[in-house]
Amino acid sequence: MFRVPFIVATALIIAFAGGILSALSMLNASVGFGAIEVAGWRAFPTAQTASADPYAKAHRAKGGRLLYGSAEGLQFTAVRDKDGLTLTGTCSYRMSGRTPTTRLWTLYAADADGNPLDAGAERPTAKNSQTVLRRRDGSFDIVISRTAKSGNWLAIPDTGAFQLVLTLLDTPAAASTGLSGLSMPVIEQIGCGQ
Repeated sequence: MFRVPFIVATALIIAFAGGILSALSMLNASVGFGAIEVAGWRAFPTAQTASADPYAKAHRAKGGRLLYGSAEGLQFTAVRDKDGLTLTGTCSYRMSGRTPTTRLWTLYAADADGNPLDAGAERPTAKNSQTVLRRRDGSFDIVISRTAKSGNWLAIPDTGAFQLVLTLLDTPAAASTGLSGLSMPVIEQIGCGQ
């Protein structure tokens, strides 16, 4: 007597739970479709536009983050060094080169959810284009480590994996025509356990 309703109820629970879990999994896995990747740096230039795919819109709403408009800026993230190894707080890195043409850029280390890492009081946890020391040709080196270094130093805590977030503000790279020929800084590991 209760066999058919039980089977129907079980099937509905499995269907709804599977649908909800697959949607949540997709939202946590990606900002959306249309990612560009340049030298290990990844950005989603269409995630903030009106024509963004439904997953990008839902990801943005779920995260509660305000993204830049296509004419305002572009945010790149890097989770691996130039050799493809995951960035980790137990190692030191050197980020060198140049950023694409931009009026202002910012750089900070973040956890997997994009929240800035706290390396402790009085330690530089962010850099920007106005405060970075440059060579005569405009290139720069930034050492990313848990121990203090001379020159440009970005402090990170002794944690597990992290990501670097480079935001370009007022840049032609944010427009679809500016995406070709981008040159991004290179991240290389310079030692572990230091």
